[in-house]
Amino acid sequence: MKTSRELAIQCFRDEAAAVMGLIPQLGESFDEAVRLMYECKGKVIVTGVGKSGHIGAKIAATLSSTGTPSFFINPLDVFHGDLGVMTSDDVVLAISNSGQTDELLRFIPMVLHMEIPIIGMSGNPESLLAKYSTCHLNVSVEKEACPLNLAPTSSTMAQLAMGDALAVALIEKRNFQPRDFAQFHPGGELGKRLLTTAQDV
Repeated sequence: MKTSRELAIQCFRDEAAAVMGLIPQLGESFDEAVRLMYECKGKVIVTGVGKSGHIGAKIAATLSSTGTPSFFINPLDVFHGDLGVMTSDDVVLAISNSGQTDELLRFIPMVLHMEIPIIGMSGNPESLLAKYSTCHLNVSVEKEACPLNLAPTSSTMAQLAMGDALAVALIEKRNFQPRDFAQFHPGGELGKRLLTTAQDV
């Protein structure tokens, strides 16, 4: 039986391999996704269910803090009034490992009806999510780091890495600078370090 430390090392290796495996899967759809988000006149609305939803919330937070107005919405809440926050100027980033999540797919027709571009992110390029997306980001992984190959581990790491890649590309495209970053982080050590002047001291 492996020790806890050996299991941790194996987990790190599996998840690192999952992230590196995204490189050959990266294609023109990534450029299209960056373009859609860069040219978006409204907000980037990130959505997903379960673990993908948690990852989506982090991606939305990273985008917002680096110059791309964004927020996370649970697709279940859309059926109870939250659809009102969406406009035709927005872009939707929909995340699902299988690309077949029922709650998410029931949300897609509403987005299509409003003619809002959809950036799909899933591990299945043949999924319904991929089919109905304006562009699709393939984040498929060979296996989960979970010893049972069940709990979302490598797959969520791949989603997170892809979200970070989108944010990094947009930072460069917007020529986002440390001063801009500081404006979105006025509190804590980051804000203090970037905004404090000699006069303040």
